[in-house]
Amino acid sequence: MSSPSHKREVGRGERVLPGVWRLRLPLPWPGVPHCNAWAVARGDGIVLFDTGMHEPGSLAHLERALAQVNLRLEHVRLLVCTHAHSDHYGQAAAVVRRSGCELWMHPNHEHMTVAASDPDAALQRRIEVALQSGVPEAPLRAYAEEARGRSYGIEEIVMPDRDLVPGVVVDTDLGPWSVHETPGHAPSHVCLFQADRRLLITGDHLLGRVSLYFEYGYSPDPAGEFLESLDVVERLDARLCLPGHGRTFADVQAHVDANRALVQERLDRVGLVLSEHGPITAFEALPRIYGDPVTSLNASWRMTETLTYLTHLERLGRVERVEPDAAKAPGPERWQIVEADPSQP
Repeated sequence: MSSPSHKREVGRGERVLPGVWRLRLPLPWPGVPHCNAWAVARGDGIVLFDTGMHEPGSLAHLERALAQVNLRLEHVRLLVCTHAHSDHYGQAAAVVRRSGCELWMHPNHEHMTVAASDPDAALQRRIEVALQSGVPEAPLRAYAEEARGRSYGIEEIVMPDRDLVPGVVVDTDLGPWSVHETPGHAPSHVCLFQADRRLLITGDHLLGRVSLYFEYGYSPDPAGEFLESLDVVERLDARLCLPGHGRTFADVQAHVDANRALVQERLDRVGLVLSEHGPITAFEALPRIYGDPVTSLNASWRMTETLTYLTHLERLGRVERVEPDAAKAPGPERWQIVEADPSQP
């Protein structure tokens, strides 16, 4: 007897507060079955925060979720994207087209919009970084074949009508929402705060469970930016978070502390691995850092995360790159601990 196939999520809508609706939208990714868009009442319509990912049938899921709370795409008066990842921006073009609304998003969106405009160049760049980091050529060739022609999860690139930066206010029936830059997860990431009710739309900066992901290669220090963004959110003293994945949560400080602790734990682990095994390539470090083998499912995510930590430690002066000597032994770059200078106090 054949085993039953995994049942895909469908779009679902629910009211979480008066004038606030959670729109749970399906995703095709293992371990990440859905994302959230948030609808907030505004006059005779809504402000829609995030859109879900574009794939075949995805707009119907958004329409289904809206219909369950007696809303339609035509009710969208403004679209606000917390950041330019496909599961938050992917259906922006369709929403704008159907509703006639404006799109507001942070201007540092090139990490997605430029890559999606020229996917072959973006793929080649990822391969070059992987080779430089010591990934063997054979699995890279397989990855490139599988990735070539893969959809970015974006229906069409649409540029924002207004830059979503501090000082901009999003007006709703619940009151104004202020914009707070929170890069790290992505250069374009912002959180939005409703001060009277202490509500915070967190996108992927804070989630119900600690799950770290950094957009590597588009800013100097994503891990450092993420830690500073945790400080930004902590100062807001929010009472309830509306995250990009999972349910709402109220223990905001505990989530901030848990994210800080995990980043520090990973940074310490990277330093320990380099102390014991360096000079070492980023790829060679992966199983030693995370404690299990590198697989096709975890390699890309963990490589990105590890390079982010190495870059942060490099900026702190704790590790350094060992560039290959092309004349003697061409190959990938390696990393090692910076030895303390005994002459310094």
